Amino acid sequence: MTGVKRLLVASLTLGFIGGYVDTVGFVALFGLFTAHVTGNFVLIGAELSRASGGSVLLKLLVFPTFVVSVALARMVALRCERTKTVASRPLLVMQAALLVVALICSVPAGAALAPDAPWAMATGLFITAAMGVQNAAGRLAWPALTPTTVMTGNVTQVVIDGVDLLRGAAGPDVRERLGRFIWPVAAFAVGALTGAFAYAAWKFWALLLPLVMLAGLVVMDVKADKKG
Repeated sequence: MTGVKRLLVASLTLGFIGGYVDTVGFVALFGLFTAHVTGNFVLIGAELSRASGGSVLLKLLVFPTFVVSVALARMVALRCERTKTVASRPLLVMQAALLVVALICSVPAGAALAPDAPWAMATGLFITAAMGVQNAAGRLAWPALTPTTVMTGNVTQVVIDGVDLLRGAAGPDVRERLGRFIWPVAAFAVGALTGAFAYAAWKFWALLLPLVMLAGLVVMDVKADKKG
């Protein structure tokens, strides 16, 4: 498989995982965004504005958790630079390990979750950390890869390039960029739908699917942004 095809597979896989895991977290953990963490600020404001209030502790903790996970991913990438190794595989393993810990934490959490229950909070924070690593890996290991966890910028670019394509003003660079940006958006949407149904059927055991997909990327070992 060529480098370009490997990157496309990685983009599709990570886009699917981004939508899938974010949806599982949102459905299971009381509207928690585990990939699009800034969205939690809106939810915090909404909770605090209600007369009855609500537990916002988990949503408050996800932002520092996300920051720490990105910082750790950066440290891993820097170590790889010093040892002349590629960062993609260690970062994928790191993300998978955090999801495994989240799955382990979800077992004592059980089906009767509460926003401030310790095991439920631990589950949400480890999922957030895993998605923080995925966010960082996109910049540290595959800088030419389009974002795979937050789709707002991708959708904006797809619409801009789509308009240029329809008005006949799209050159080869626009067509190439449109191809790179549209596939992660589609994969994210499919992942989000799949994640909702998977959690309804299997609860947190639904996290096994992204773990299998991450293992596949580790085996495939998508190393760099190379063409050919």
